[in-house]
Amino acid sequence: MHKSVAFLGLGVMGYPMAGWLAKQGHRVVVYNRTSGVAKRWLNDYSGEVADSPGLAVAEAEIVFSCLGNDNDVRDVLLSDQGALYRMQPGAILVDHTTTSADIARELAATATVRKCGFLDAPVSGGQQGAENGQLTVMCGGSEELFKQVEMVIGCYAKSVQLMGDAGCGQLCKMVNQICIAGLLQGLAEGLNFAKRAGLDPEQVVEVISKGAAQSWQMDNRYRTMLADKYDHGFAVQWMRKDLAFALEEAEKNGSELPVTALVDKFYQQVQEMGGNRWDTSSLLARLEHLDN
Repeated sequence: MHKSVAFLGLGVMGYPMAGWLAKQGHRVVVYNRTSGVAKRWLNDYSGEVADSPGLAVAEAEIVFSCLGNDNDVRDVLLSDQGALYRMQPGAILVDHTTTSADIARELAATATVRKCGFLDAPVSGGQQGAENGQLTVMCGGSEELFKQVEMVIGCYAKSVQLMGDAGCGQLCKMVNQICIAGLLQGLAEGLNFAKRAGLDPEQVVEVISKGAAQSWQMDNRYRTMLADKYDHGFAVQWMRKDLAFALEEAEKNGSELPVTALVDKFYQQVQEMGGNRWDTSSLLARLEHLDN
C-alpha cells in the first residue's frame, strides 16, 4: 500500500533512498537545506520539493530523515520550526542518521509527547548500498511501529531488523562500526605487509579471499586501495563521528575498545594528511605515508 512520505536530507545516502521510495510508487516530498540538490532530485525522480522541514512533513504518514550529525538532527527535527513539531498526530518519524543513542531516546520521548511514533534506524551499506537498494537497517523502537514501516523501508533495504527499544538501532550501528574499523586496519596492514614482503598483493588477495580472511571490505576495497584511490565510499570524517559515539558509549557501559580507539587515532592522522573525505579504506595510505 502506497504511503504519503517525506524525506529530509538528500546527501549521498538520502538522495537515492528517497529515489527508491518514489520509484516504488510512494508520494514523496523531499527537503534539503541546499535547495539546488532538492531540485536536482526532482529532475531524477517524481515527487515534490518543500522549502522547509515543516512544509515537507505536513501531510506525511511517515517522515524519513538522513542527516549529518546530532546538531543537524536537532536543527531539522527538534528546533521550534523543526519537523517533529509540524508532523500530524499518528505520523511516524524514522531517523536514518547515525547519532548518539541519547538523542535517539530524546527524539522518542518528544515524539511520544507529540503523539507521533519514532524509530531510530541507522543504516549500513554505504553509498553503493543506498544506490542499489541493498542497505541493512537496524531499528530501535516498538514492534507495533516497526511493523507499520518495515515494508516501506524495504524499498531501499535488503535487511530490516528491530533490535530493541529506542536507541538500540544506534547501539547496533556502533557495533557495526567497531567491527569495520578493526577489519579495515587489518586489511590495510595485510596489503602493506604483502607489498613490503615482495609478494603480488593482488595474487595474495585472490588466495586468502577464498578462506577465513574473506570480508566485504576485502572483496570491495582491495583493488581501489592498491590503486591508491579513495575518492569514493564512506568518508573518514563520518567514520570518526561514528567511532566517537561508540567510544563514548563504551565509557558508560564499561566496554574496552582498545583497537577502536587506536584506529580512530589512525583516522585522525589520515585527516591530517588531507584525507577528511577519503574513503575509510584509506588506512593503507597512512601506512604507505610512513615511508615518506
